[in-house]
Amino acid sequence: MVMQAEEKKHYTPEEYLELEVNAEERHEYLDGEIILMPGGLPNHNRIAGNFYAALNFALKRQPYDAFITDQQLWIPRKRIYTYPDVMIIQGELQLQEGRRDTLTNPLMIAEVLSSSTEAYDRSGKFAAYRTIPSFQEYVLIDQCAMHVEQYYKTEPRKWIFSEYDGAEAILSLNSVAFDITLADLYDKVAFEAE
Repeated sequence: MVMQAEEKKHYTPEEYLELEVNAEERHEYLDGEIILMPGGLPNHNRIAGNFYAALNFALKRQPYDAFITDQQLWIPRKRIYTYPDVMIIQGELQLQEGRRDTLTNPLMIAEVLSSSTEAYDRSGKFAAYRTIPSFQEYVLIDQCAMHVEQYYKTEPRKWIFSEYDGAEAILSLNSVAFDITLADLYDKVAFEAE
């Protein structure tokens, strides 16, 4: 008996959006494929929450908006819908045509790395984000150790890399006036717990 590989269904963006609006769990859309997003562990949520809360407070009454986890992003050149952990938008929100829930103009994106998403966040997702004209800065935050990696754009196709380790280190964003110590970023994170 010959076993045939199960053929994956290819979804249009419209089919994905219709399914996603009523879904109980979040999914990413990768050029026709719908992928269930894993649930976040407490450390992941603490780190993303700490970063978002500090950003949201620091950007008060400035022409920036900060968003966390549940805000959908459309990357048209790669045909990807995703949910970055934290985003900053400069100026007016640009929404995908015909949508009220999907942004298209992030200035800065931060992802909290997990063992299941780290490789994709570092490579494929970063490559996709770089196709967004407004995108200027990428922050990768390790959830298993006090370690942050930062990439910021200096000119087209040129990015500078920095990394930060230890509680006293200070992450300074380049896209907005914002600093945070790793001690504050990792507040209440219990590394041994996960």
